[in-house]
Amino acid sequence: AAEVARPELLKTGPKAMKLPYSEENVALLLRQAPREAKVEAPVPQPGTGTESDGVDWMWPASGRVLAGFSKGTNKGVDILGKVGDPVFASASGRVVYSGGGLRGYGRLIIIKHNPTYLSAYAHNNQILVKEGQSVAKGQKIGEVGSTDADAPKLHFEIRRLGKPVDPLKFLPERPS
Repeated sequence: AAEVARPELLKTGPKAMKLPYSEENVALLLRQAPREAKVEAPVPQPGTGTESDGVDWMWPASGRVLAGFSKGTNKGVDILGKVGDPVFASASGRVVYSGGGLRGYGRLIIIKHNPTYLSAYAHNNQILVKEGQSVAKGQKIGEVGSTDADAPKLHFEIRRLGKPVDPLKFLPERPS
């Protein structure tokens, strides 16, 4: 027996939307994310990262820094990698965005760590987490890629109250 098409199940809009980067569009995408209970600040684990508001940071990828933070041109740091290299959660938190809806960021993951801080991981080849999922510091959340980028790399941002801050001021020193 053939099923009768139900109009409410038919897609009538575009499959995905691509928005130019702006603070307003990030806020729009975050408002569209599933509503979750208020995220409590995670209990910091002993580590080598710099703690800020209870967030203990670690490096999200092992490559060298290609480009540093610059308020005007680079809202984070670019870390060199090979396609498929692991991308790790820089601190524990909850995934509030996972997708490709912001132009220039490719496949993007945003993790909210507490009411003050969130981190963003852009240009992933593969995303391994879903919106609403809790992640632990050091958990593999994606793989380095080159989506919306000129070469394989991870673009990593830390945002304090929505404003980009220099991640190198939060990440631990790397051994020489």
